[in-house]
Amino acid sequence: MEDEARPTHALAGQVAQLERLDASLIERLRHEALTASASWRAEYGDYQSGGWWTTSLMNASGDAGDVRIGDCTARPTTLLQHMPITAGLLADLGLSYMWVRLARLEANAFLWEHRDYDELDQVERHRLHIPLHTNSSAFLVTGGTKVHMAGGRIWRLTPTYAHGVCNLLGPDRIHLIADVYADDAYDRLAGRADAPETAERLPTATEAVLTERFAAARRLADLGYIDAAEQLLLRLFYCVALPEGTVYDLIADLHTGRGDAESCRRWTVAKSKLLALAAP
Repeated sequence: MEDEARPTHALAGQVAQLERLDASLIERLRHEALTASASWRAEYGDYQSGGWWTTSLMNASGDAGDVRIGDCTARPTTLLQHMPITAGLLADLGLSYMWVRLARLEANAFLWEHRDYDELDQVERHRLHIPLHTNSSAFLVTGGTKVHMAGGRIWRLTPTYAHGVCNLLGPDRIHLIADVYADDAYDRLAGRADAPETAERLPTATEAVLTERFAAARRLADLGYIDAAEQLLLRLFYCVALPEGTVYDLIADLHTGRGDAESCRRWTVAKSKLLALAAP
């Protein structure tokens, strides 16, 4: 039987470790990120529970507060001009940058199951993560497997696969995130990819687990705690391996059972938007 803790070949296509970075460099990058006067923005509200903030280091406008990513020839923002160590690393990597951000995920915060890039031009691009400040309760879930993106490496994430991120206990998770276009420099970097050293397959959701969680959510909803009921179901994604979009279907079923057709429709549309599915 396959070891459930061992990364599969499919997982390696979704998330991988690339180049190692010197520990002293990581410390200097962390110091800049923690002390910079950043214009943190809470963008992409439909994707998150709250507690996820970003600020731009390279983008089209040069404004650090402009954080909704799009295709462009990125240029340094005013924030990056005050972060010479970070700017030096980005220059040394020699990549073709589409957008570069700092992303901060607070304790007890979640990015719900979603895909990225669907709204952008269909050109080859990739997402790189450099963890600067993290903890073991902060992890990515993709393909029913959770991966803690540990410090000391550049990570590659393929965000066109359904994925989500959480930080259960804190402290804040801060990553340097670079969306880059494919070119020879990227190919050289990606050619040194390793499978994640620590990846844990989530237990498969049983009917009993889903029934119990759904009943608990219904009790909360009946008491008037609608948001809490929805979040209880959304967090299943981080606990058990589920078919794609299951948490959104459960929330729609919750509202159907309560006779709330509008909320059911809203979550059906949200599923299509977040997972880039054809409109219902």
